[in-house]
This record gives sequence, C-alpha cells and structure tokens, in this order.
Amino acid sequence: MKDSLFAQAIMKFACGLLMVGALIFLPAGTWDYWQGWLLLGVLFVPMFIAGLVMLAKSPDLLRKRLNLKEEQSEQKAVIALSGVMFLAAFLVAGLSRRFGWYLLPAWVSWTAAAVFLIAYALYAEVLRENAYLSRTVEVQEDQKVIDTGLYGVVRHPMYAVTILLFLAMPLVLGSPISFVILLFYPALIVRRIRNEEQVLEEGLPGYAEYKKKVRYRLLPGIW
Repeated sequence: MKDSLFAQAIMKFACGLLMVGALIFLPAGTWDYWQGWLLLGVLFVPMFIAGLVMLAKSPDLLRKRLNLKEEQSEQKAVIALSGVMFLAAFLVAGLSRRFGWYLLPAWVSWTAAAVFLIAYALYAEVLRENAYLSRTVEVQEDQKVIDTGLYGVVRHPMYAVTILLFLAMPLVLGSPISFVILLFYPALIVRRIRNEEQVLEEGLPGYAEYKKKVRYRLLPGIW
C-alpha cells in the first residue's frame, strides 16, 4: 500500500516540478533566472521532505492531500479560477524576466523566500494538528472538530498560511505585476471558506459551537 502511495506522490511531485519550471523558464526564455531557481528550491525541497514525513508517519493524511477530486460545484469554480490566476502570474513573471519589465531588487526576493519558508513551517504545523485536512471540501468519517493550537486562534489557519505562501511567490520571482495578479487570491479563499463553513456546520457535529468559540476565520480581530 505504501509503495503505491509513494509512487503516486512521486509522480505528482515530478509533474508539479516540471509544470512550474516550464511556466517560469519557458516565458523567461533563459535558464539564467536565479529568482526562478530560488522559488523552485523553497517550494519543492520542503514539499519533498514533508511528503516523506507524511508517508512515514501519516500515510492517510498524505493520501488525502493528494486527492484533487472536488465534489462541490462552487469549489470547482474556485479551483478553476485559482488555476488561471497562478498560470497568469507565473507567465507574467517569466515574461518580465525576458523583456526586462520592472523587477524588484534582490533583497525583496530573499526576504520573500524567508517569509515563504516561515509560512511553510506554519503549514507543517497545521498538518500536524489536523489529521483530517483534505484538499477537497468534505466531512470525513469520524471527523472531529480541532480547536487547539493554531485552530484556537483562527478557524482556517491553513488558508491563512496559504495566502501568505502564494503572495510571497511572485515576490520571490521579483515580479510586482505577478504580485498584483495574485492579490485576487484572498478573495477566492474567502469564497471557498464561506462554502466550506456551510458544509462543515451542516455535517460536522460541534462545528457551530466551535464558530462561537473561535470568532475569526483568517485574521484575528479582522475577519
């Protein structure tokens, strides 16, 4: 069972690496794009390590994270719009490198890379706290409400961290235009959360009480 899961994970990892690399370097028209290599490093090295840890300690969680078959129609629309947005952001970053459009200073890329890694560490903590995390909106068998750790601060720490991750990526690439494109991503996350909370409140015992206990969804004191 673990062998097949490992093969599935490696296949998706390799496809993701090739796809992101193509989206960065083909539009750039050169391999001499150090910000692109920096992004691949901070994105895929921790991802590979996290995958190995999940395979060893929590294969069920890894299996859930590999599942992309979204059943909710509204969530399918959110995923499709997110895909278009990321495609545009990576293409624009590469084109910015090729045509010399405005690029941010090197220190911005390095700072954004550090922020990305910190956010990745927080993402790993969310995965550790919540074994029910899936990439699809659903209520799982025997699922329980998690209200400790980061889940005691906001109701959706994973989404809060992914916003930080995805807004850091165009800055790592040095592209302010790509950053502007990805500023629309939080709006999509808000839409996803509203639908997800409806599903959870209807199907997960104790979630309504959890919403009263932890008032904020993404940012303490704001929303």
